[in-house]
Amino acid sequence: MKLPVLALLLSASAALAEPVTVESCNRNVTFNTPPARAVSNDVNLTEMMLVLGLADRMVGYTGISGWKTLDEEMREGVAELPELSEKYPTKEVLVGAGADFFFAGWNYGMKVGGEVTPETLAPFGIKVYELTESCIHIGEKPKVAMADMYNDLLNLGRIFGVEQKAEELVAGYEARLAEVTAGVGGTDPIRVFVYDSGEDTPFTAGRYAMPTALIEAAGGVNVMDDLEKSWATVGWEPVVARDPEVVIIVNYGDVTAEQKIAFMKSNPAFAGMAAVKNDNFVVLDYVEATPGPRNIRAVEDLVVGFSEAREKLVN
Repeated sequence: MKLPVLALLLSASAALAEPVTVESCNRNVTFNTPPARAVSNDVNLTEMMLVLGLADRMVGYTGISGWKTLDEEMREGVAELPELSEKYPTKEVLVGAGADFFFAGWNYGMKVGGEVTPETLAPFGIKVYELTESCIHIGEKPKVAMADMYNDLLNLGRIFGVEQKAEELVAGYEARLAEVTAGVGGTDPIRVFVYDSGEDTPFTAGRYAMPTALIEAAGGVNVMDDLEKSWATVGWEPVVARDPEVVIIVNYGDVTAEQKIAFMKSNPAFAGMAAVKNDNFVVLDYVEATPGPRNIRAVEDLVVGFSEAREKLVN
């Protein structure tokens, strides 16, 4: 009886040792073994690593405290890990940490033509997996969808050999999303504007940024859906002209959500905007508005916020 059991164990071991290839933007990346010294950039990408139970495969994270703060949930998850760089890491930081894997994205730790890219890190044995949402910065991709976030979790699961965990998480997210949006539909989509930052000109989400998928799942439409970018700066004039009925405030950085709301409510140029007239503001934390595990929670908040906004608009 011992020989068949040993044979099965050897077979399972060989299967785990097989190379894994995943699609990362416009590249195929092959991993002969799971990474053991990973680095993630930004709070949302780091949280994807944590929900998959990969903290023990990481040597640190980058790009959080320079712009954002960690809430209690995240602080506990990364308590044993160092922040290697407050903002975008340099190549020297990643090499110095002995990293063998960098989970980042375009404008999420890497810049097109910058010093940290998949090509510049390859000679040092550091493989890169790129955030799906960010792929629009280097080529064409379909409009953003909740599937973009699911895709990243499933690919990370394959890369690190925790595929079953990833599949269970995604199945749970899909089921919860179906549950919270069960009553959505049957009415015209509510018009929504995403206000990230900026007073002279606002920084907002276009058709390739995750908030567009969150808004649509919750029964709304992004008034900047025709903006062929992910996150970008626009003028206030088209925002006013499209008269959003709800404004989503992305909460992070030195300017608080309350200050952003106060700015919009005190500016005469926005006085006629339906969202401002009816005080229809919904606040999402940065980690909810960018691709990651908290996207489902964000949709829940938006479903409630949109429902309350509709009541005010009717009355």
